[in-house]
Amino acid sequence: MFDETLLDDPEALTRADPRGLLRDAAGAGARVRTAARLAAEAGITELHPDGRPRTVLIAGPGTAATATADLLGTLAGGACPVVPLGPTGVAAAAGALRWTLPGWAGPVDLLLIATPDGGEPGLALLAEQAYRRGCTVVAVAPDRTPVSEAVQGAHGLAVPMATAPGELPEEEPVEAYANGTTAASGAFWALLTPLLLLLGRTGLVDADTDAVHDLADRLDTTAERCGPAVAAYSNPAKTLAAELAESLPLVWTEGPGAGPIGRRFTALLAEVAGHPALTAALPEALPAHGALLASGIADASDPDDFFRDRVDEPETLRARVVLLRDRPPGGLTAAPAARELALTHNTALSELEPGEGSDLAAASGGWSRRRRAPARPARRSRTGPPRPRR
Repeated sequence: MFDETLLDDPEALTRADPRGLLRDAAGAGARVRTAARLAAEAGITELHPDGRPRTVLIAGPGTAATATADLLGTLAGGACPVVPLGPTGVAAAAGALRWTLPGWAGPVDLLLIATPDGGEPGLALLAEQAYRRGCTVVAVAPDRTPVSEAVQGAHGLAVPMATAPGELPEEEPVEAYANGTTAASGAFWALLTPLLLLLGRTGLVDADTDAVHDLADRLDTTAERCGPAVAAYSNPAKTLAAELAESLPLVWTEGPGAGPIGRRFTALLAEVAGHPALTAALPEALPAHGALLASGIADASDPDDFFRDRVDEPETLRARVVLLRDRPPGGLTAAPAARELALTHNTALSELEPGEGSDLAAASGGWSRRRRAPARPARRSRTGPPRPRR
């Protein structure tokens, strides 16, 4: 059973975080600023492209690279197709992965390589293949790694990946995949920031140096609001963590900006926390998850004796809807139908919307709580009377 007292014990939270994910999240703003500086030193902010590429191809390992491609594709909108290149191989290990360019890729296309490891032979081969096809190649990878050297050898632009103080970029590839470091928030922002600036120079996205620094400020603000030392009653992150404990989150997104956020949230729950979750976009989420809500797993009520001690009984996952929206108030929205469906099936609901600022700032995780449905009934603990769940 989830112990909510852990949330208000910063020392216990630190002990429960041997990989330093909390520290990594707190330093995301600094990582963005460092990545912007390295991108400027590499010459990205001084580029003067002749025109927009026909297609942007993105390749890289792990969920950090996948989320980077997803968000860049959303921000680019219809200005240019953004095509992620998925790897093939016999195992999810750096040495076993291979990437291949589409047959139509050529001189008018742009290949972006994003890797927090830099030791993948498959990405080095991809850079060489792109050079033979005449594609422009830009990579964000740890400095002095096989991938960065291969890109430079293919007359491409290699931007050193920003690392946190004391971080070792040369971690063994297999270990990096096994312990989830490819999903860490720091890696995501270190990969995304230079590519945002690059696509800003091409006119595909609205992102310049000022916008990136605004994003870093937004990340700092979010870290202050959601830090381990902030009490749970005023901490949106801790409140959401308590709500999602022992539940099956159904992450419903509305609006193009919320889509990649919901998909990344679901991926991180699985890869980092080992917690199952499902995601879908509104309004398609309603029929897609309707049967699940109609099943017993969705019912947030407890039909048994309210005062019976359940400490030794196995926990049962109950569905909880997490609604992420980025549409302006008053616009065409399926949110009322989503709330009604959750209410009809007695399913708890958590709802978040982006705070004030640009779409790019909203993507930083600066989401504010709009409303919260009542949680499940209280449970009896070993040490005291029933206590309501946050």
